[in-house]
Amino acid sequence: MGELVRHAMSEILARAEIADEALNWRPVTITAVRMSPDLKIATVSVMPLGGERSAAAIEALDRHKKELRALVARRVNLKFAPELRFSLDSSFAAQARIDALLRSPEVARDLNRGPAAGDEE
Repeated sequence: MGELVRHAMSEILARAEIADEALNWRPVTITAVRMSPDLKIATVSVMPLGGERSAAAIEALDRHKKELRALVARRVNLKFAPELRFSLDSSFAAQARIDALLRSPEVARDLNRGPAAGDEE
């Protein structure tokens, strides 16, 4: 169900069905949707392109929560339209931190050194 809601939200935003400067200024990616066990709450993880103005994008989505809920309900066949909650996707920042760590001189030195004495490959 989360994937259906994600596709519906992506389509709504891609077609600019919500008239809001903050949402139309830069594309917003719907990275994931987590549904509650009873399917009544959908937590939508979003990331504006480039990560810029993310707070403005979340605020705009919150402002249009009712309209978005109605549009999602038309596209997804559920008994009840889920309440939408929006959060900023932090996985991009976490991936960037991991990439930076892997490129650090200390890690590169350890990787180039090879297996330690006594280690089996």
